[in-house]
Amino acid sequence: MALTDEAILRIKEMIVSGQLKPGDRLPREADLSETLGLSRNSLREAVRALALINILDVRQGDGTYVTSLDPNVLLDALTFVVDFHQDDSVLEFLRVRRILEPEAAAMAAPRVTPEELQRMQDVIDASSKDSLPEDLLSFDIDFHRMVSVASGNSVLASLIEGLSSPTNRARIWRGRTEVGAQERTRREHQAILDALAAGEPELAHAAMVVHVAGVEAWLRRAR
Repeated sequence: MALTDEAILRIKEMIVSGQLKPGDRLPREADLSETLGLSRNSLREAVRALALINILDVRQGDGTYVTSLDPNVLLDALTFVVDFHQDDSVLEFLRVRRILEPEAAAMAAPRVTPEELQRMQDVIDASSKDSLPEDLLSFDIDFHRMVSVASGNSVLASLIEGLSSPTNRARIWRGRTEVGAQERTRREHQAILDALAAGEPELAHAAMVVHVAGVEAWLRRAR
């Protein structure tokens, strides 16, 4: 094992074991290097690597801290990588969304609050056939985000958020070229919301499958 990899692993073990907690400041470089039995160069490289994936936060003149370890923070790196795949693998991203989002809808059904339902309804009501495709995309993103957040699983919600961006261009394209796409999206969103309001996980799951698979099927035909 390379020394830098070993240093990364040792710091990870300190965090996982609770020796270092979210928000904690790492010991001085010299002290941590001695504790771990590793060179300061290896330790510096490990800190740089962990900072790149938002595990550590290096603050110039202050020190190095463990981040909040919140899923949204940790998955920022995933979003960065995903953004490099805007065109060539959009169907693959849609397939992954078709796996994750129906499960999020099913999880949301028994626990969604009246306030969350109302916010979803407001988003649906704000969209119309006269809206620009870019505005409809914004409404669509908001609706899907609300459903995933209502699942109560922050990791799942962050994954869905991070995986959505490569499909945005296709969704705008559909809105511009497919007759009735706006109304179809609105109708499918309403079906998902009605299933959530009824507290029906299986129905919510099925409605979300229909919705995401519809975009996937359209894109396959269009390409």
